[in-house]
Formats: sequence, C-alpha cells, structure tokens
Amino acid sequence: MTYMTKASLAALAVLAAGPAGAQGIDETVNQVFANSTGWFVSLIFSNFPGTTFPWIVGWLVVAASVFTVYFGLIQIRAFGHALALVRGDYSDPNDAGEVSHFQALTTALSGTVGLGNIAGVAVAIGIGGPGATFWMILAGLLGMASKFTECTLGVKYRNEYADGTVSGGPMYYMTKGFAERGLPGGKFLAVLFAVFCILGSFGGGNMFQANQAHAQIANVTGAFPGWITGLVMAIVVFLVIVGGLKSIASVTEKIVPFMAAVYVGTAVIIIGMNFDMIGTAFSQILTGAFTNDGVVGGAIGALIQGFRRAAFSNEAGIGSAAIAHSAVRTKEPITEGFVSLLEPFIDTVVICTMTALVIIITGQLIQDPTTGLFLLNEAGDGIQTVTGNSGVTLTSDAFSSAFGWFRYILVLAVVLFAFSTMISWSYYGLKAWTFLFGEGQTKELIFKIIFCLFVIIGASANLGPVIDFSDAMIFAMAIPNIIALYLLMPIVKAEMNRYLSRLKTGEIRKFE
Repeated sequence: MTYMTKASLAALAVLAAGPAGAQGIDETVNQVFANSTGWFVSLIFSNFPGTTFPWIVGWLVVAASVFTVYFGLIQIRAFGHALALVRGDYSDPNDAGEVSHFQALTTALSGTVGLGNIAGVAVAIGIGGPGATFWMILAGLLGMASKFTECTLGVKYRNEYADGTVSGGPMYYMTKGFAERGLPGGKFLAVLFAVFCILGSFGGGNMFQANQAHAQIANVTGAFPGWITGLVMAIVVFLVIVGGLKSIASVTEKIVPFMAAVYVGTAVIIIGMNFDMIGTAFSQILTGAFTNDGVVGGAIGALIQGFRRAAFSNEAGIGSAAIAHSAVRTKEPITEGFVSLLEPFIDTVVICTMTALVIIITGQLIQDPTTGLFLLNEAGDGIQTVTGNSGVTLTSDAFSSAFGWFRYILVLAVVLFAFSTMISWSYYGLKAWTFLFGEGQTKELIFKIIFCLFVIIGASANLGPVIDFSDAMIFAMAIPNIIALYLLMPIVKAEMNRYLSRLKTGEIRKFE
C-alpha cells in the first residue's frame, strides 16, 4: 500500500496547492515513481532477448493457445450456445447471483472495449501495416479460450452472501480451487493478484481513462483545466458505483451496446461507401501478415504489433473479467464461461477489425506508387500517413475523411469508453480490496472515495510514470492468474464435459 499512500498524498497536495503548485507536485510524483518503480515497469514490458516482442504478450498468447487445444476449439463449438445464453434462453431468475448473462457480459466488455480499440489499433497498423490486423484477429480468437477458462472458475469458486451479493474472481479460485486440489501457494497467488488488481484499477483502469477523456474533450472545445473534467466524471462515477454491481450493470448494459453500435455503425457505413476497396483491404491484410510490404520489421513486425494490441485490448488471461462474470445469476458455472468467450470476439475480432478496415480503406497509409510498398516516416519507426498523425488522431482522421463531424462523435465515444471502463475497473478493484480487507459497507465506501479521487488526479495531472506503473500492474495480474489457470484447467474440462453431455441428452433445456 506504499505506492497508493504516496499517490493519495500527492493528490491532496495538488488539490490544495491549486494550479500554481500542481506542476511542481506533478514533477515530484513523476520523479519518485520513475525512480522507485521504473524497474518493475521495465520488467513487465521487457522484450524477449534479441526481439521486440514483450514477454508478457507471449505469456498471454501461449496460454490462450494451450487452452484452445486443451478444450478442443471450444470458442467455435460453443459459440452458438453462448449466444443463446446471452439471449436468456436458459436463464432461471431464481438462480443465485446479482446480474444476468447479458449484464455480466456488458460489464466485462465495458472494462475492455475502449481506447485500445480506437488508438491501439491505429498504433498497430501504423507500425506493422495492414498485416497486423490478421494477427490481431488470430490473437482475439485464441483469447476466447482464456476468457472461457477464467470465467468458469470465477463462478465456480465465488462466495455467495445472505444478502444476495457475491464476490468472485481469481482471488477466490486461487484459494478455494487450490485447496480443493491439495495444491500449495493459492493464498500467496491470491494476495499477489489482489494487490496488482487494486493498483492497476487506480491507474490503467482509472487515471489513464480520465486523462485521455479530458485530452479529447479539450482537443475539440479548447484548453481548460483538467480538474473540471475530473470532478464532473468523479461525481458521475461515484453516483454509479455507490449503488454496487447492479447499478454498474444497469449502466453498462445501456452504454456498451449504444457506443458499440455508434462506432461500428459509422465504420460499416464508411466501409459500405468504399465497397470497391474491401477486397483490396483484405488482400493487404492477408499478404501483409506473411510478407515484407515495407513496414517496420516486415511480417514479424506485423505479427508482434497484432498480438501486442490484441492482448492489451481484450485482456484475455489477465483475470479481470472473471471478477465481473462471477456475479452472474446461474447455478451452472460453465455457462458463464461460454458467455465470456464472446467478449474477445466482440472486442477484438469485430470492433478492432472495423477500426483497421476504415484506416486501410480510406487510404491513410502512404504507399510507393511504383513498388506498392508502404513508405516509412523520417524516424523509420512507423508508416507515413496522409496527415502525419498516429494513434487516436489517425483513427479520427480516417473516420473524418468520410464524415467531417466524426471528431465530435469520437469525443463522445472516448468519454463513454473511458467512463464505462472506470466503473467496471472500480468493481474489479473493489473486489480485490474486500478480499484483502474484508467485506463491509464502510470498507467499500473508503475504496470508492479513494477511487474517485484518482479520477480527478488522472484528468488534471500528467503523471506518466504513475500510469505506466499501474498499467504494468494490470498485466502483472496475468502472471499469478495464468499459473492458476494451468493448474485448475482440469476442473474446467470436467465441468464442460458434464454440461455438454447433459445438454446433448436434453437434460438441460431452455427456460420458459
């Protein structure tokens, strides 16, 4: 809790000192965190020797591949049944839990669908070319198996309380699942995961979101103090999260479909307007995945960027989604595993691919007219673009090339994405908090207040190293989580075989 205490004191100092002292406090906090946590950030995001491929991405992709093989391509076999579960065809309202399958899915999606889909995809394509899209889709499909594994365990080993609330996630399947199998180390892994989750929720799941939301608003409306954006967002976030998961789910089940429909709908219209370019775009995606078309690092560069962006976007294997999915109303843990595998599909295969297609089809990447190869920028670390922009601004340029007003829609999308991500991560952090410090309204309220203070800090300060550290914490969650998944996956397989057998014989029927 040392880092949280330092950051909290910095927040109070910034608020007390006002604009005059904010810059000095900002620089001080930056320096303290850079000096004390830089080694951890470097460790988590370091590359395999001799490559530019982060080992943490390899850790996630290898696990996803193992689960895909172990469960016999469950992401394909159970896809149709997962859709039926989301529709509520098999839902009994009398089952224990707090939210429906659909609400659990949208709550988890709201934590992953966000800036990674808007800015991250543009970064991947801007460096790895269209071919990065292919590897991004593949990583998303593989990640479906990881989500299936962790979310099944999240429901199976959750705690159910007398008032109808539940607590679940990696912390609980590490302790209870390990004890059931007679395995040592479950408590240690659970505490490690919970600490990573709490600190990650304050940074990547909170401050970064508020910071980027303010930046997009200011980009359109003109510069104004970030604390104003932070204060407004903190109040709204607090009003939602103080009501608990049912309140969060009630909001996310409306926001997520709406923002996805607006964003994907606009993308579909633009793609439709350039129908004659669709074949060319897919050709570039497929050939760029396996050949050197002039991008940084060639085909290997495309693979690295695609896998990296997919892992950072859908968070499959991180363990965060298992916390949200564990609150579902069901007596069959495996059903939520089926539902959860839809998450990487929607997040990465659908939304990320739409972003990529719009960027490619609208011709934002500059090619040599003679050779057809993409031209690199002066620094040699990315592809030249029509406007010279990258990241979220490249996405904005692509959409705005068809609709000049889209930059205003993008602001709305970024704000909604940021808001929904924050309320979901507040729940993840809260459940890790109560695992460490115990259940109770007072303890929960303390966490929610601290969380909302960090919303203000994130919007008003540029605490780069603090956010880097918190992002590293989020991906550090994958280390204990995937170790646990490897050791507990036989339990998931047994659950899966029993359920599918009963479904085949007709014992499990649609609920009327």
